[in-house]
Amino acid sequence: MIHDVDESLRVLVRRDALNGGGAEIAFDAPTREWAARRNTPTVDLYLYDIREDLQRRSVAWEPVREADGKVNWRKPPPRQFKLSYLVTAWTQRPEDEHRLLSAVLYCFLRHERLPADVLAGTLAGVTLPVHTTIALPPPPDRSLSDVWSALGGELKPSLDLVISAPFDVDRQEKAGPPVEGKIDTRVHAVGQG
Repeated sequence: MIHDVDESLRVLVRRDALNGGGAEIAFDAPTREWAARRNTPTVDLYLYDIREDLQRRSVAWEPVREADGKVNWRKPPPRQFKLSYLVTAWTQRPEDEHRLLSAVLYCFLRHERLPADVLAGTLAGVTLPVHTTIALPPPPDRSLSDVWSALGGELKPSLDLVISAPFDVDRQEKAGPPVEGKIDTRVHAVGQG
């Protein structure tokens, strides 16, 4: 699932932020050594955190219908995970980096959900939307300056991109026997007195 999110982001950023331009798209940790090897304009989307999105968690199992319409199996709903990316731009001039970051910011402000035509792999087959948020304050237990410190890099302008993606665990359990016969739904009068 993670590689499918990466590929979906690559397609969207190339198409809607870079407009097919010559900048590269990378998913590498922006360490000092990595930055020193950059010789072409690059937008880097570094995945630095993965957590379950508990606000989007559902507990209602879904029926799995057979060809005849009967429900013999049921499955849990997909679990939602937040994938947090540190988005940076790497060029020779800060002004060019700001232009690239502006284009990425604009792209994700326009797309609060990843468009269906960029969804790759397993994401293309899910019915749930893949939500995006960009440049929101990080949660209290996380700081982007801590991420930069852990990477050993120098602090530079960046965007925090969070993708909330469904992950289907592909598990099924046998459903109980189907209810047959008619259910009495009439309202019976209770004795009056």
